[in-house]
Amino acid sequence: MSAELQGRVAIVTGGGRGIGRSISLGLAADGADVVVNYRRDQEAAEATVAEIEALGRQAIAVAASIDDYDSCRHLVDAAVGHFGFVDILVNNGGIASAGRAVADSEPAEFERVVRTHAFGAWYMSKLVLPSMRTRPRGDIVMISSVATLSNGANGAPYNMGKAAIEALAFTLAQEERPHGIHVNVVAPGLVETDMGRRLARAVAGVQDMRHLDAVMPFGRVCQPSDVADVVRFFCSPAAGYLTGEKLNVHGGGQDWRAAGRDASTP
Repeated sequence: MSAELQGRVAIVTGGGRGIGRSISLGLAADGADVVVNYRRDQEAAEATVAEIEALGRQAIAVAASIDDYDSCRHLVDAAVGHFGFVDILVNNGGIASAGRAVADSEPAEFERVVRTHAFGAWYMSKLVLPSMRTRPRGDIVMISSVATLSNGANGAPYNMGKAAIEALAFTLAQEERPHGIHVNVVAPGLVETDMGRRLARAVAGVQDMRHLDAVMPFGRVCQPSDVADVVRFFCSPAAGYLTGEKLNVHGGGQDWRAAGRDASTP
């Protein structure tokens, strides 16, 4: 554990599971108190809170659906009401799209995915700024995806949602720099989470992600902690002169989709 973030307060959307859980625990290990947001899985969020408290930090779990402005306002109000301020926001909460071509997609599914990613990040960023501007330093980190590098077929809602939060980050970085607020982007590739497992099954027919280790960079599938470590860096004093930057966390490039089928064949 370190004390680099001692005295700081973070909100992590979708902070109870997967990448969000690792980010919540990582920020706490660096000294921050954490607001763990969840939408439905209260048990996982409360378990993450307990782990943070075991590290000697304070944490609360707050239910909020980030695709709704009033729900986001409740989340930020709860954080400020409990801790007094917020100076770190990690816009991590997100959902997958159905994997259909534009011609075959339903408008409701498109709106649901884009609203969750793009609207949610906009809502949360807007709502934390009044508190964050009062602090010596603020950090907003957007969790995007390497999907924006290729914009592959059958993923328009997801691709568009992630492209939008990157545009938001780069715009906010310019607007909020005079207020001492840093805004950066972390873009993972395939990560070993529940969402990652579903993607690997759907795209590559892989039931056990260990079957992908041999075709992944450095001989292993990316872990949530790999993503969390980059978020921790962006929020740390070591990144004090960085804003408007994007780091892809994909081992220098992942080509697992076709290879995955071969790797999973007995």
